[in-house]
Amino acid sequence: MDRRTRLVQKISSTRTFARIAPHVIPALDRTVHRLSGGKALLSTRMLPGVVLTATGARSGLPRSTPLACMPQDDGGWLLIGSNFGRPGHPAWTGNLIKNPEAEVSWRGRDVPVRARLLTGEERARAWRAALEFWPPYAAYQARLEREIRLFRLDRR
Repeated sequence: MDRRTRLVQKISSTRTFARIAPHVIPALDRTVHRLSGGKALLSTRMLPGVVLTATGARSGLPRSTPLACMPQDDGGWLLIGSNFGRPGHPAWTGNLIKNPEAEVSWRGRDVPVRARLLTGEERARAWRAALEFWPPYAAYQARLEREIRLFRLDRR
């Protein structure tokens, strides 16, 4: 791991980052995604990312959210509902629970997906992989009383 990655991981583990990042990173990602014709996200300089479009649990309207993801060997994705280590589950997780059929923008392509909330041993395995992938998730979980939700997205 290079020095830049270690520095970003250290910074992203802080409470200050958790207060500021949710207001800055998604807005920058949306702008870069739009300007690149769906081919790029600014945050992918450190982590792979998708733009998830899911149906709002309450509104029924499409809701698009740029998210870090863990691409899986079989072509699916793992999404971690860390909410930057802030209390409360991110809204997109509730949307996927109520409406699991969604779409991701991945490398310039829109891909229909079906989401599944992971539980039990499957969640435990995915959580270990997530911590290996991005160690700051451990700091996020340590600050929280809730269990961070993990979703598996499979292509439809």
